[in-house]
Amino acid sequence: MTTMTENAARYREFKMPDVGEGLTEAEILKWYVKPGDTVTDGQVVCEVETAKAAVELPIPYDGVVSKLHFEEGVTVDVGMSIITVDVAPGSVDEAPPAEAPEATAVAAAPPAEEAPKGRTPVLVGYGVSEASTKRRPRKGASVPEQAPAAALRAVQTELNGQAPAPARPLAKPPVRKLAKDLGIDLASVVPTGPDGIVTREDVHAAAAPVAEQVAAPAAVSRETTPAPAAPVQADARETRIPVKGVRKATAQAMIGSAFTAPHVTEFVTVDVTRTMKLVEELKSDKDMAGLRVNPLLLIAKALLVAIKRNPEVNAAWDEANQEIVLKHYVNLGIAAATPRGLIVPNIKDAHTKTLPQLAESLGELVATAREGKTSPAAMSGGTVTITNVGVFGVDTGTPILNPGESAILAVGAIKLQPWVHKGKVKPRQVTTLALSFDHRLVDGELGSKVLADVAAVLEQPKRLITWA
Repeated sequence: MTTMTENAARYREFKMPDVGEGLTEAEILKWYVKPGDTVTDGQVVCEVETAKAAVELPIPYDGVVSKLHFEEGVTVDVGMSIITVDVAPGSVDEAPPAEAPEATAVAAAPPAEEAPKGRTPVLVGYGVSEASTKRRPRKGASVPEQAPAAALRAVQTELNGQAPAPARPLAKPPVRKLAKDLGIDLASVVPTGPDGIVTREDVHAAAAPVAEQVAAPAAVSRETTPAPAAPVQADARETRIPVKGVRKATAQAMIGSAFTAPHVTEFVTVDVTRTMKLVEELKSDKDMAGLRVNPLLLIAKALLVAIKRNPEVNAAWDEANQEIVLKHYVNLGIAAATPRGLIVPNIKDAHTKTLPQLAESLGELVATAREGKTSPAAMSGGTVTITNVGVFGVDTGTPILNPGESAILAVGAIKLQPWVHKGKVKPRQVTTLALSFDHRLVDGELGSKVLADVAAVLEQPKRLITWA
């Protein structure tokens, strides 16, 4: 007879992880496996779209796929099981564990702490009151009344996904990269994620052990079925599109930013003829061979020089602690329009990069965004942003701040216009810059200095040398 513990150990539930920072849901875009397929540890089983990007999910087990819990196109809450894997396919046939048997099994185990009156301890926190719901015992699934406590604890441990960690710590690629960037050995990190997976929060906790630990909310145990899309008639006057994924996240972020940070936008029109000449010269420079050289590269460098001359602009507002956080690094965000919507990946430590290094980073950022492979880590931690609205042929705009950042620079189209140059009206290449900033952090004088410095560098690019 196969015991409940053996059955739970045989079938492993892989839950929807938080592949970003604080994300609560993700849509399953595509399954790469089906029931009956053999999978190996680290094999990508599906692609999901979060509020930030499309991400491929690797399975942390070896075994055979027993069940896919959701179809493609379904939005799933973080923490919900999405796939069941039979990790011991050669064992005696046994049906996979039924949905949500946890409350019955664990309720009989000795509670680790005193439960609130009228509440039943379940796998995460305390569940419903005893009188609110009752479950009829299932055939063949009952637990003997005198079952040893050790066996029940083993069931709870297995169902909670806290089995002894393998020799190689389980972590998603973005988390491994974060640990590498922070110099953290994953083997030394205590995992709190499903099935012993190391999460971003675990890495941050290991990097800053004095930081306050915030408990993750209990996952909502429900499976949602996508509503069938209404057929679009040829003579339809309206089409309704569900707001989800990147579009939903962008809308929430823009509302939060617009109604939280008091925005001020300043404008300046500048002659960038010399900058455009320098762009053409750099294209033939051997040190820039194979790199993408365009006006955005020099505009980014000009902004970095302006920040170096006015470091107070590179800051963030901490509402909870009522503090201004000065950043001694610049993670330069570049707004990018993609088929999935607007995203803002950023170049980490852009202030430390040479011009060729900055060009390489910009090229990689753009290529990754176009392929739809930008990771959530690449879109986190930005400090200032550039949005190049000029590529759409418009002169300028009033950009909204990326949440948590202090400033955003909008670059308009570069056009040949009549301009007074050395006392004469001549055709010159001209653009308009717009700088929006958080007026809680940046006053008018500081914002004006930053914008004026960017314009001065683009008018006389030799200042990249004299000011840097």
